[in-house]
Amino acid sequence: MRLFRSLTLLLTLVAPAAFADSLYQVEMILVRQNAVPAIVSRAAPEDWAAGARPVTADSLRTPSLNAEAQKLRANPDYTVLLHKAWQQNLGEDASKVSISEGLEQFGQFPIEGTLNLKLGRFTDVDADFWVNQLNSNGLVTASERLKQQSHTKNGQLNFLDNGHLGLLIKITSLTAPAPRQAPDVIPD
Repeated sequence: MRLFRSLTLLLTLVAPAAFADSLYQVEMILVRQNAVPAIVSRAAPEDWAAGARPVTADSLRTPSLNAEAQKLRANPDYTVLLHKAWQQNLGEDASKVSISEGLEQFGQFPIEGTLNLKLGRFTDVDADFWVNQLNSNGLVTASERLKQQSHTKNGQLNFLDNGHLGLLIKITSLTAPAPRQAPDVIPD
């Protein structure tokens, strides 16, 4: 009997505390690096968002990286293409969301893509975005693509460099306690 109690206690101490999903804020800034020549890729596929859950209006949040976005806009070497922040649950199972910007025409957007996120010691990020040029009939005539994978540290701004396109991303826990502030005076 004592063995079972000890085993139960050991399992609760060793098992990870976060098997359940936790709420996070994801913020991203998609930029074009103007100094790097654009690489035109195949046109974005019609099923670009296959299997992804769209980021909905009720999950959108106020971006916190406005100062960084403003610095990029002020620099002629960069063009900010998309800046969004939203909240979503993240856990040990991958969570794929679709993000789009601009007027939809025949299922395609000027900017469209997916983020596949999986929480671990670091968050695994698989980003796949297209910047499309649409003709007057709404057909994609040219696309630029960012396809990048990374292990990002939560709470820090990370940059995924894909040549002419880049992605700044910050993933912050909304449920973890905020770090305590250091005391002004350390008692003796």
